[in-house]
Amino acid sequence: MQRSVFILLFLIIATTSRSQFLDSLNVVFHSKSSIDARFESRYSFIENGLASITGVRLGVAFSRKLRIGGGISWLKSDVPKTFYQINDLGNTETTIKYLKFGYLCYYIDFVYYKTQRWQLSVPIQAGAGLAWYQKEENYRLNSKDKKYFFLLYEPGITVQFKIFRYFGLGSDVAYRFVFKDPKKISERLLSPTLSFKILFWPDQLFFELKPNHKLTKRFGPAEW
Repeated sequence: MQRSVFILLFLIIATTSRSQFLDSLNVVFHSKSSIDARFESRYSFIENGLASITGVRLGVAFSRKLRIGGGISWLKSDVPKTFYQINDLGNTETTIKYLKFGYLCYYIDFVYYKTQRWQLSVPIQAGAGLAWYQKEENYRLNSKDKKYFFLLYEPGITVQFKIFRYFGLGSDVAYRFVFKDPKKISERLLSPTLSFKILFWPDQLFFELKPNHKLTKRFGPAEW
């Protein structure tokens, strides 16, 4: 039921913002661009427990209204699972293994509502990755443990509040849809995700402190 409500919410937002998106897209692509580099951490539910997923993003931002790029994410938390196996003597052996997964993705984040301090955007990312179990807590990509391929699609909603031109707070809620889900891995990767962000724009701080600098005159000034 909760999943259905979440999907319906995104469909409503996508429908209402579609015309505005198409009208603004051409203008945005012809605006000035800058590098979008981020290190992020978000939380999702895996096997009814809260797990942390870390990611690195690199792309291009157009007039701070559209961000396009790619990145890599991986499960940071340890998610153990106990496996039971019958040995040659007929006895039951227990083994603890840890769930691991990582994926490459492309992302697009379009701002469709913006005031001086508030901003509402719709981030979407899609990609592919691998999931597996291994005995070691740390990642071992060269391990012989069987790996399972999956595809993912993750739409979301982001709210951002600017305290200063160069500093703000934000939060996003998304849902990770997984296709070709590795059925032999009991921890389903489908899950809502949540993150809280501390936002800092060093270029805007520089423009604010150095309004007469040649870089500010070329790429600035600082903007809300």
